Amino acid sequence: MSIKINFVLGTRPEIIKLSPVIRACQRRDVPFSIVHTGQHYSDELDSVFFEQLDLPTPDHNLAVGSSSHGKQTGEMIAAIESVLESERPDLVLVQGDTNSVLAGTIAATKMDGIEVGHVEAGLRSFDRDMPEEINRRLADHAADYLFPPTEISREQLRQEGLPEDWITVTGNTIVDAVQQNVEIAHEQSCVLSELDLDEEFALLTAHRAENVDDPDRFRQLLESVATVATEHGLSIVYPIHPRAEKRLSEFGITVPDSIQVVAPQDFLDFLLLEDEAQIVFTDSGGVQEESCILRTPCVTLRDNTERPETVEVGANRIVGVELEDVRQGVSEILEMDRDWNNPFGDGTAADRILDTLMYE
Repeated sequence: MSIKINFVLGTRPEIIKLSPVIRACQRRDVPFSIVHTGQHYSDELDSVFFEQLDLPTPDHNLAVGSSSHGKQTGEMIAAIESVLESERPDLVLVQGDTNSVLAGTIAATKMDGIEVGHVEAGLRSFDRDMPEEINRRLADHAADYLFPPTEISREQLRQEGLPEDWITVTGNTIVDAVQQNVEIAHEQSCVLSELDLDEEFALLTAHRAENVDDPDRFRQLLESVATVATEHGLSIVYPIHPRAEKRLSEFGITVPDSIQVVAPQDFLDFLLLEDEAQIVFTDSGGVQEESCILRTPCVTLRDNTERPETVEVGANRIVGVELEDVRQGVSEILEMDRDWNNPFGDGTAADRILDTLMYE
């Protein structure tokens, strides 16, 4: 059975996590097209990933860019609908919890004859103040195919009353992507020498609205990370997201001297930084997964996580931003052996997704 798939994506994590599925389509001669919404409007955060991951140039780039949630999502829906009307795919595939996911899901489900598959379904932070939580819940309840990465995420879908025959546990495509690229990163990336990282270091990422849009919380986050990393003899490298960089300027926040702020990194460079860091400080869901797969200890600068599997296997601590909580989480996780099991699958998620779509 042959189907035509339309990939709707718009951010770095979506490009990376859908790349194994796109490659599987190429390998198995499954027709597809790619719609890039332009949700990430920095070249460093989107087009370079297509080049580095050797992916085809998107067939459509909507160039929506940054705006309020409502305006951005509405513009995406209208533009995606126009593409779907002309292309008439059998299925739209979305991944994760972004506004691009919500827009692609809404546009497709309103059209006759187009189904939706949601990759990474069933994740829940149970914090409805997070826009990502609303996006992922709405996408799950509108989609026709649900691809949770783990048994925990499948059970959460079942508890919300979603039919069992909609659900296929696949593992997480980030495992596919990391396994396919980590050796290449070690062979090709020069980021350690370029950033003069010849001693033990910590990697920091912080970009979520609940952290960087609140000046007091953002300031506390930076100060806590700087203090605790220094206590453990670690320098800190912070590839800064454009949103966070803008907020630093707007709020007049001075970054502690021990934090080296650098430009956003491409996928291979960032993967090498994750693999070589002594510890990762993050508010990113994807980085929680990647560090777990790479067996790099992770401390999450949030009050909750939609990746509880990382905590259950011992790879992650959820600490918020207060100094004492960060200090305790770092001390605990640095004392652990890095021998936890990867809870996200065996690196064959992409083929499981295609098998489900093509043979059901």
